[in-house]
Parts: sequence; C-alpha cells; structure tokens
Amino acid sequence: MAHVARLRRYPVKGLDGMEVESARISESGTVVGDREFAMCEPTAGRIETGDQMQTLAYNGKQTDRFHDLRTAFDAGTLAVDPKAGGERREFDLSADDGRAAASEWFGAFVGDDVEVRRHEPPAFVDRPDAGPSVISTATLEAVASWFDDMTVESARRRLRANVEIGDVPAFWEDRFVGPDAPGFVVGDDDPVRFEGYEPCSRCVVPSRDPQTGDPLDRFRERFVEKREETFPEWADPDAFDHYYTVMLISQVPEGSRGRTLRVGDEVTVPADD
Repeated sequence: MAHVARLRRYPVKGLDGMEVESARISESGTVVGDREFAMCEPTAGRIETGDQMQTLAYNGKQTDRFHDLRTAFDAGTLAVDPKAGGERREFDLSADDGRAAASEWFGAFVGDDVEVRRHEPPAFVDRPDAGPSVISTATLEAVASWFDDMTVESARRRLRANVEIGDVPAFWEDRFVGPDAPGFVVGDDDPVRFEGYEPCSRCVVPSRDPQTGDPLDRFRERFVEKREETFPEWADPDAFDHYYTVMLISQVPEGSRGRTLRVGDEVTVPADD
C-alpha cells in the first residue's frame, strides 16, 4: 500500500532537517515550520515573487561550510555542533537576541556578514507559490545505486524532500507533472490533495557528501546519463526541461490547506484524475 514513509522539515534553510511524525500544511500551502529561518545578507532587500515578498537567503548554494556542522532544532532552539571540535552552541531563534547571537556566530563561521531572520509561511522556501517537495523511497534507492558508496540515507540528505512515499516504484512522483497529470491524496479522514507544480531542478548541493562536503566527480554528468536511461514511461517528457531533475515540487489546493499529514497515511491516486 502506498503510504507516507517519512516526513521531514528543515527549520533553518541550508542546515540539517528533522524527521517528524506529522506535519501541518499552512494556509499558504507549505509545511508549517519548513525553512522558517534563514541566514540572509544583511543588506539584502526583498524580491517580489507572485503576491509574496521573499527575502534573499544565504544557504548551501553559496557555501559548502554548512557541511562542517551538525545541527538540531527543538522548540525554537537551534543547537550547533562544529565537526572540527568547536564548542557546541545553542541559539533561541524565537527571540531577537537569540537571532542576533546566531547571526554573529554564523557570520564568523562562514566568513561573511549574515543576519538570521524569521519569516511566516511560506517562509524561505525556494518557490513560495508552491508546496511541499515529494519523493519516493524507491527513487532515493535508485539514485543511491548510481554512485559508488552512496547510501540511501546519503541520497535522502542530499535531495532534502519534505514528503517521502513508500511502496511505490522509483520515479513514481514524475507522473504528477504535465497538463494531463493526475493528483494524489494523502489520508482518509481529512485528506490532503497534492498536485504537480514542477519537477525539481537540482543545484550543486546534491553533488556534495552531506557528511564531509566533498563533491563527487562528474556527479551531474553521471546523474543526467542515468536519469535519461531510467526515465519512466508514465512521465510526460515535455514537462521536463532537462534530465538534471529529481523530486516533485507539489502544490496543495486551498481546500486541503490547514490539514495534517502523518507518517503511515495511505496515498491514493483518485480514479477520476
């Protein structure tokens, strides 16, 4: 039975994610608490994205130093452990002085001025007019198999999805993009409907080992080669601009917002879609 295998949110953009047993969909259609905080360029203004105002954020696309940290987040407090043996630090990001202290520490760590900011949903997600990212466990297994010594957990940490679907084939999520694509529904009692927004084009981050930050040689070339070779027959090729994509960026219709996803929820594709 297709089901929600894992749920993960990323409280601070660019840092480690956290697995959760349930996740509520915000009224803007994103996961509540996902990318709620970000390190921003202090002088950066805001850019218009649809009817949302989104702050320019500083993340793993700008620096590989984040791989030198292990982080955890609980009840508004960010715990930071530098892997090189530095002192463990904790910052209360719910408070102005906590964010100021975090800004000073992270700025010194990355060697650049940053300001830790908080943003209400849609927060600092890359596509504020879209919804949660979705991938299947089988897709993670397939991607891991393309590279020597890559584990499924490593693939999971590289690709950073919100919703992971179990008991479906690899690249199951590809079927939900394109003009005639169906949607899918999570849960029975108070179901959440997902529709396709776009395939997720990847950046440099998946090429780096999440533990060490070391890049894999020819990662993009190998990825594109294997992606083309395994492109599923149920996907609409016209919906994909290139093969350096994996994972679905979904959108949650307004009628499904404010509802909660839970690990173990059944996933179905309505017969009339």
